[in-house]
Amino acid sequence: MMLPPKEHHFRTASVKDVETLVSLCRELYEYDQTPFHEARHRKSIAELVRHPEWGRMELIEVNGETAGYIVLTFGYSLEFSGRDAFLDELYLRPAFRGRGLGREAMEHVVATIQSLGIRALHLEVERSNTHAQEFYRRLGLKDHDRYLMTKWV
Repeated sequence: MMLPPKEHHFRTASVKDVETLVSLCRELYEYDQTPFHEARHRKSIAELVRHPEWGRMELIEVNGETAGYIVLTFGYSLEFSGRDAFLDELYLRPAFRGRGLGREAMEHVVATIQSLGIRALHLEVERSNTHAQEFYRRLGLKDHDRYLMTKWV
């Protein structure tokens, strides 16, 4: 079932939304079976909402209910010819899935980064989450023959 017009909207998060975002983040990490460090996440969320030049956190709301959230961070890449963005997290609560909201969220992300002059969007997907991989491919994202590698410093 697709969402009726104007039933949902995207709202830039503020400091008053930190606890809601922590709760949503916990839900996502439990779903992905990823370790969640509440104090560290709370601090990171608060920093990001205070520094819009680093990126953006948005709440997805449907008829006054919090349906999910988006975390978008900004960078710069020579390979991608300028400013780029990383879709760090996109989460929809189970009750809001399968209604076209994920597609709407991605269209919103693309419109947002285009308005900011950003040239490329990156994201990562769990290898086991083939459903999400197919969803993103249908929206035009391409696989690279690379691995995301990380070193904590």
